[in-house]
Amino acid sequence: MGIFHKIRDGLKKTKESMVRQVEQILYSFTKIDEDFFEELEETLIMSDIGAETSEQICARLRERVKQDGVTDPVQVKGLLEEIIAQMLEGDDTLRVSTRPSVILVIGVNGVGKTTTIGKLAYHLKSEGKKVVLAAADTFRAAAIDQLQVWADRAGVDLVKHEEGSDPAAVVFDALSSAKAKGADVVICDTAGRLHNKKNLMDELAKINRVIKREADGCDIESLLVVDATTGQNGVNQAQQFMQAADLTGIILTKLDGTAKGGIVIAIKDRLGLPVKYVGVGEQIDDLQPFSAQEFARALFE
Repeated sequence: MGIFHKIRDGLKKTKESMVRQVEQILYSFTKIDEDFFEELEETLIMSDIGAETSEQICARLRERVKQDGVTDPVQVKGLLEEIIAQMLEGDDTLRVSTRPSVILVIGVNGVGKTTTIGKLAYHLKSEGKKVVLAAADTFRAAAIDQLQVWADRAGVDLVKHEEGSDPAAVVFDALSSAKAKGADVVICDTAGRLHNKKNLMDELAKINRVIKREADGCDIESLLVVDATTGQNGVNQAQQFMQAADLTGIILTKLDGTAKGGIVIAIKDRLGLPVKYVGVGEQIDDLQPFSAQEFARALFE
């Protein structure tokens, strides 16, 4: 199955929820007036796009309708697709051009972080890159064991210490190993930290210092894993983490299991963070690079 078809299938629930309701509005109105825009904006808000972003979409839509002289509500669907694609555009390419490059993966418990790391490792290896994983979630032995399973599945090396070890030391050893072996990418797992736990955020800052010191001049990505099923709470999580880490992008998981896929638009609009990957299934190859054009097309096709 091609990438577009995986995205389209992954957005099925969001499409059935959000787009079908939008289409009902388009076909129930005979003219584009204030009542039309009010109902459309309310529908977008209810689709987990959020009030601010929905207002922004409708403001742009008003301009396009006036600019293009559109009078038929049905024609608004194509304009919506264009506007949402434009809002989602950004630097969504993963920066891994140096050797080594470092990807720090963070996020609260339960978002699918460790699974995502395994899938990302598989994706990068399939592109011909040599990958090393760092098991820096040392709070739970189960987390280390789980990452070992994914490392084996993806066919990549794993650097790990005992449960309770210093996470920054694991990252240091992983970077040293990567340099010695000529690896292309180091992906660092971290504990599922809650954004209101200062000690855990301090630890994240310590890991960042080690990475910046040991990988000076290298590409460094700090990716926050967000569970799409949490809707607007995902935006709140990202806002909190942006205060503690230099986030460079988002990985949105469980997109196939929710009708709240509109959260992608809210994250990009409100936080300015590009979505780098989306998870659209359980299989190891179901983590897909994000494309604004393909996302919008899959949503409205």
